[in-house]
Amino acid sequence: MGFYADRIVPHIVNVACGAKQAQPLRRRVCEGLSGEVVEIGFGTGHNVPFYPPEVTSVAAVEPSDVGWKLAAARVAASPVPVRRAGLDGQSLPFEDDRFDSALCTWTLCTVPDPSAALRELRRVLKPGGTLHFVEHGLAPEGDWRVRRWQRRLEPLNMRLLGGCHLTRPTVDLLTAAGFTITELDVFYDTGAPKFVTADSLGTALSL
Repeated sequence: MGFYADRIVPHIVNVACGAKQAQPLRRRVCEGLSGEVVEIGFGTGHNVPFYPPEVTSVAAVEPSDVGWKLAAARVAASPVPVRRAGLDGQSLPFEDDRFDSALCTWTLCTVPDPSAALRELRRVLKPGGTLHFVEHGLAPEGDWRVRRWQRRLEPLNMRLLGGCHLTRPTVDLLTAAGFTITELDVFYDTGAPKFVTADSLGTALSL
């Protein structure tokens, strides 16, 4: 990683992902988490305040040392034990059927191989375990104007925001990885242009 991606982008992401309007979505996506949880793309820990009391521990997978340092105060204040347990969501250092729940928030846009990351999450989840997700990606079918802008702006967005794609089809990726989606809400978030706020929020079952 270059200096900009390694040192600057984590600070930009910390501010952007800490936006007040994201908090209700973080609260929603964390509802129902329980037991031992693996969170990929932990970032700077903005989900930590929303872990429900049913969560007993969180294994945080985060590649950025700077991001992990920025998360230190949130991790220290968490009533739930949180440990940095991996660096790469595409190759998780855990045995099969390890976790009760998984959490993924605005992460699949940046992972180089999101299909590999989802297959890994399915592998380490217990049968019947749930993946809780909120991701931005390709605009809904029919919104061709938004999709056109997403394709135009994606190369620039990737350069500025550490490889963040705008056109990944979240639902298709989940189902292709073998997850069964049990709850899904597709919408445009407020506070930013549509090309970056086409969100999918829900839960998916690992069988």
